[in-house]
Amino acid sequence: MFSRRHPYLFFILVFSSIVSAATIGMFLLIIFVSKGSDFSDFNKAGGEKVGIIELKGFIADSKGAIEKIKYFREDDSIKAIVLRIDSPGGSVGPSQEIFREIRKTVAIKKVVASMGAVAASGGYYAAAAADGIVANPGTITGSIGVIVGFTNLQELFQKIGLVPVVVKSGEYKDIGSPVRKMKEEEKKILQNFVNKIHRQFVMAIVEGRDIDQGKVESLADGRIFTGEEAKDLGLVDRLGNLDDAVEWAGRMAGIKGRITTVYAREKKFSLLKYFVGSSLRTIIRNAVNPGLDALYLYQPAG
Repeated sequence: MFSRRHPYLFFILVFSSIVSAATIGMFLLIIFVSKGSDFSDFNKAGGEKVGIIELKGFIADSKGAIEKIKYFREDDSIKAIVLRIDSPGGSVGPSQEIFREIRKTVAIKKVVASMGAVAASGGYYAAAAADGIVANPGTITGSIGVIVGFTNLQELFQKIGLVPVVVKSGEYKDIGSPVRKMKEEEKKILQNFVNKIHRQFVMAIVEGRDIDQGKVESLADGRIFTGEEAKDLGLVDRLGNLDDAVEWAGRMAGIKGRITTVYAREKKFSLLKYFVGSSLRTIIRNAVNPGLDALYLYQPAG
């Protein structure tokens, strides 16, 4: 009776129900398909294995990468590791922690870095720790340097009538404050800070790549290179794709026959991370805390 009196409304209700059911079904399918495997699933693959760890996006945290590196390092079925990097870099601390974990690992197992579209700044920092680096000819790499920046909101506050009040324990406690002009002495302090972190980057490359310090310093001015240029400069060992990196890592580890690859996945699925990724967290972090942050980051847009 309802469908005869209101055919269009009836159609809309039925159509909405179908769409809602389909949406729920797709939601459940995404959760089912996207849920990462636990580390224990990796041993189901046969043959001699090369483990692949992906380092993607802004490097804001090192915990996940370090857990995967350690697991593959301690798993006797994994003969070598490939670190697949698609990252413009990120925060200094996490980049250094990943580098150090890889350096611990190369003493036990072969590690090869495979560069994707971009492996610059902190992304290259991580790669430099490996036994070898493979890049595409057009990979964006290099950007060896440090950047520290903040937004000065002093004029904006004055226009809208806000008067910031700061109580501090020392003269330089609010260095880099967005609510006042930076003093020359503060600029010198920050420049000295940046120079020291920059030197840490240079020395990490000297250690990991076994390149003369003077040569690294001549390249560490923040410029970017193609993968092809980086190879000519000694920053990269070979040109090739991920499969080439896997092949090289496996042969260095002594694998004679077919190489089986296993991926290190997330232990727990996060719907927010699936849809949004790390970019939202970065935006929120910068909005809540617009202060200073030292970065190994290729960031041409500012």
